[in-house]
Amino acid sequence: MEYDKTCLQYFLEHQTQLYDEPVAENLEEADEFLQDCMAVVCKNLRELRDYLDEAGADISGMRNEELTEAEEVFSLPDGRFLVVEA
Repeated sequence: MEYDKTCLQYFLEHQTQLYDEPVAENLEEADEFLQDCMAVVCKNLRELRDYLDEAGADISGMRNEELTEAEEVFSLPDGRFLVVEA
């Protein structure tokens, strides 16, 4: 998967949402890290819900707000979602 600058920059700025210490210091390291983790970008909430369901997450009964507040879900400023499996 390719990650655009918006995605990479947002992850760099918010990586401590998921990790205790930074895992990347620049865009290139962020890209490599996300590639290694096989992080997924979902274009909207429905795609996020579908992805998490297919990945085997127990999301039945979860409200959309609960999904977007999960620590592994990064809500990008353009409305997409980056999912990073820790």
